[in-house]
Amino acid sequence: MPAVTVDDLLTLPKLVVADHPSVRPVRSVSTAPAGFEGEGFPVRRAFAGVAMADLDPFIHMDQMGEVEYAPGEARGTSWHPHRGFETVTYMIDGTMEHQDSNGGGGVITNGDTQWMTAGGGILHIERPPEPLVASGGLFHGLQLWVNLPAKDKMIQPRYQDIRGSSVALLSSPDGGALVRLIAGDLGGHRGPGSTYTPITIVHATVQPGAEVDLPWRPGDNALVYVLSGAGSVGAERRPVRMGQLAVLGAGDTIRVTADRAQDSRTPALDVYVMGGRPIREPVAHYGPFVMNTKAELIAAFEDFQAGRLGTIPAA
Repeated sequence: MPAVTVDDLLTLPKLVVADHPSVRPVRSVSTAPAGFEGEGFPVRRAFAGVAMADLDPFIHMDQMGEVEYAPGEARGTSWHPHRGFETVTYMIDGTMEHQDSNGGGGVITNGDTQWMTAGGGILHIERPPEPLVASGGLFHGLQLWVNLPAKDKMIQPRYQDIRGSSVALLSSPDGGALVRLIAGDLGGHRGPGSTYTPITIVHATVQPGAEVDLPWRPGDNALVYVLSGAGSVGAERRPVRMGQLAVLGAGDTIRVTADRAQDSRTPALDVYVMGGRPIREPVAHYGPFVMNTKAELIAAFEDFQAGRLGTIPAA
């Protein structure tokens, strides 16, 4: 799991936490069921079974892979529409290509994030590049859906290509954890992602037996998803393992601890930590559209069918 790393964590800026932190307790732990997306690539549905009120402002998240493709096996998605939210695609291993109906596109690879604001509507396609399909190889990433408030749902689409080299890298005070700040504010440090709703996104790697405290805005929600490894989360040190999501309660600090013994294929605990200011608006969600009312959902489908969300470019 390379993403972005450094040789000596003690050279990085240190995260500072209050002397008497209010460590958030764990409200629930759920295990992501496995499924398939697009043309058949394996995913874990990280938010399955979790109440929307606990996720707000997030809607959906898939862990894509981790899978080692044989030559000719790699799969992507077909052309599909989106409206009313943002997709945040984070590549940990492998490469993903993107193309859209507005002529945009790009490639993200290890440690890169593509932030697509669908806004009023767009068609797009995501797939591994042809060389990866031909050769096979490791593929592992995440796609998170971030809701937009009603006032921003019909804005013009936009993109942010956040290269791994631009992510803010931080360390726990003892150097036992590497914290990659992708978006938001963490103890006075800023991530490069620009958001409509205040949110924070972190990928942390915690070495066996180490612990990290993340200062967190008290008014934001907090979710911890385990990408690999085993450890514990929260004030009560609730056990968590790969493919599990912890929903945390109130407080100003998120505590993550790695078990001293990890298995041979996961030398450390890797977690994806998300939080944001709840929007607290009605959500009407169906398929690729996230709106506020059923009438807006119907309008989105009608606009898609009428070609008002764009057309697929000629090959």
